[in-house]
Order: sequence, then C-alpha cells, then structure tokens
Amino acid sequence: MQYNYCVYARKSTENDEKQALSIESQVKEMLAIAERDELNVIEIKKESHSAKNSGERPVFNELIQDLKDDKFQGVITWATDRLSRNAGDLGILVDLMDRRSLAEIRTFNQTFTNSPNDKFLLMILGSQAKLENDNRAINVVRGMKAKCEMGVRPCQTPLGYLNDPIHAKGQKVITLDTERAPYIKKMFEMSASGVAGRKILDWCDANGFKTRKNKPLSLTGLFSMLSNPYYYGKFEWPVGSGNWYNVDHESIIDKELFDKVQARFATRPKFPPSRLNFDFSGVMRCGECGSFIIGERKFKKLSNGTTKLYIYYLCSKYSKRNCDQKPINEDVLVPQLIELIDGVNIDKFLLKKEFEYELKQFYRMSDRLSDESKADARSNIDIRSQMKHVIEHGSTEDRKRLLKNLGVKILLKNKVVYLDS
Repeated sequence: MQYNYCVYARKSTENDEKQALSIESQVKEMLAIAERDELNVIEIKKESHSAKNSGERPVFNELIQDLKDDKFQGVITWATDRLSRNAGDLGILVDLMDRRSLAEIRTFNQTFTNSPNDKFLLMILGSQAKLENDNRAINVVRGMKAKCEMGVRPCQTPLGYLNDPIHAKGQKVITLDTERAPYIKKMFEMSASGVAGRKILDWCDANGFKTRKNKPLSLTGLFSMLSNPYYYGKFEWPVGSGNWYNVDHESIIDKELFDKVQARFATRPKFPPSRLNFDFSGVMRCGECGSFIIGERKFKKLSNGTTKLYIYYLCSKYSKRNCDQKPINEDVLVPQLIELIDGVNIDKFLLKKEFEYELKQFYRMSDRLSDESKADARSNIDIRSQMKHVIEHGSTEDRKRLLKNLGVKILLKNKVVYLDS
C-alpha cells in the first residue's frame, strides 16, 4: 500500500542539543530518504520548540490532528527524540498506531511500523529520551544548589557587580563594579537619610550613572535595587523558596545600612491595592516630550493625625529625563477629561457601535419598565453623555479602555489636557 508522508523537523532549545542538525539540514536528509525509498511526501512541518512537556508544541499538535484526519499515514523525522521527549506525546503516537491512523515512522536509520516489536522499541527509545530530560532537570537543580552553596547566585549579578571570566580554578568570580558600586552605595545612604526616589534619580543623572545597557536608571529599577538583600551579602534561591545563601565576595553595603532603608520603606502608609492601579496612567502623553503620563501617590498628614492619599499624574520622562512639566492632581484632571469629550469626533470613536448598542438596550429596558413603547422611536443616542459618565464614575478598566479608543491622542501640557490635532 502506498502511504502519504509528512516530514517533521524540530530544532530543540535544550542545551545538550546545540550541535544537533539544524532544521533545514534535517529536512534535506529526510527528503533524501524519501527520494531513495520512493516515498510520497505531501507536507513538510518545521518547529523550534522543546519537546519536554506534552501538548505544548503547536506544529506537533497539527501533525497529530492531520494523522487523525487521514491527511497522511506516515511520518519521516531525523530521530525519535525529534517527535517525543515525554510520556504524553509518546503515548499519543503509539495510540495512533494502534488505531491504524499512523502506519509507520521513519527515522534516519530505523523504521517503526504497527507491529508489537516496533512499537515496543519505539516506546523504549522514547522513554530513554524522557529519562535524559528528567536526569538533566535533576542535574541542573543540583548544579544550581551547589553553586548557591558556594556563594554564587545562578544568574546574572545585580547592577554594581561583575561576572569575571573563568579563572584558574574553573570558577567564575564575582567582583565589584568599581565604576558603579560607589554610586549604588551612595543611593542607599541617600535613601536611608530620607531622600525621595526621584531626587536620587536626579542625582544619578547629574553624575552620569547608567545601567549596563547604557540607559538612565528608572524609578522601578531604583526601588528594586534598594530592596535587594544581595547588596549586603544574602540571596534567596529559588525566589520565594525560603532558602537563603551568603555571597562569597565583597558586598557594596552592610546589613545595617540595608535595614535602615527597609525601615524607612516600612513607615510608608499602606492603602488599598485598588488605588494603586492608576485610572488614567498610560492613556495620555506629555505634550512636551511625548512620554507617557503615569500616576504617582502623594501622602499628606492631616491635623487630626490621619494621612490622606492624593493621586497625581505626571510625565514619565522616558523620552526626556529633564522634562519640566509639572504634575496635575487627579481631582483637577477628571473635569478636564470630561470636558474634552465635547471635542471628540464621534465617528472616529472606535467603540461607537458598542456604546450605541448598549444605550439602545438600556433605553428598551427603561421603556419596558415604564410601560411605554418609545425604544425604537428614539433617534438621539447620546453617546457623549455616556462617555462622560464612564470617565466620572466608571471602573479603572472602563476608563482606560474608553480613553485609549477615542481615535485621537490625548496630550497633557502645563496641567491642561487637549486632543492631538
């Protein structure tokens, strides 16, 4: 019987297969086999994905479905581990053979048919590939643990440290980055003494401090750094495991300084997380430099002893660090955004049809409850009023979705919002 075949080539991302044949080389070899044995190849499938976990390869899943649909009856691949390195995918292939949906699998030097001996050998080879995967995972974990016990965190060191090349003992050595380490120590000292994060960033910019990618340090990067115990000589691996290790190299700061910074962070007032998801961040751009407008919390201690939270919106200064635009209070911003809707071209509003439909449904329900029949007679669908209502009373998600779909950019400059002409 003449079967139709599919060539399946996969290039793994697993470390020990870096020297395996490339996808194009696999395809070339498989087509040579097909030509030699006069096999009818009707499709070629290529994939770059690890086969360690079952069901996670899109192209392989297509291959299985095509076999079930009888699009082809045979598969040509470089080796069995190209098809499977896990029990789940291996079981699917054997099951397809049992159901006669898969007539045979051909590799560079073997052919597996729907016979007990061939299927048994296929399962052995597939299980051997799975065993290699499992052992590799155990070895990696063991190697990482050994590395941690030696005082070396198994990933790139934080900013302020350098991974030196392999030395005579065969071990990588961590050293201080003599250019950045003094600046980082100063950042901790400034924070411990009460200097605000943005003031520290201004100091960094004035002194030319850059990250490894030669970019200015961001506010998020600064706070991440100031909260990282690695800088005084301890690290957790894996993160969240509760397993702590001591570094085996000089530290930039001592624990006392680190604890002072954390104590200052701990005194900050805590507010409900819902208020931290700023309603209008990411929907406007700075009218001066084009950077996104972001939200920021400000705390004010009242005369009665309580602390009040204020929300401000300001330029992220991503495009221009020295952008001099001032922040605007959310209470001042919202009325401006509501008024802004009057200038929006409703025909360009990307959610126009959705708003029209929802309003019509609302009108119908209202008229039905009032025992009237005016729903179809309403010709004036007031979309603008609904848009203003969302801005004033809507959820964070609804507010952002509306403002991102106006069909025009919203700019903020000199504490005034306007539409980009």
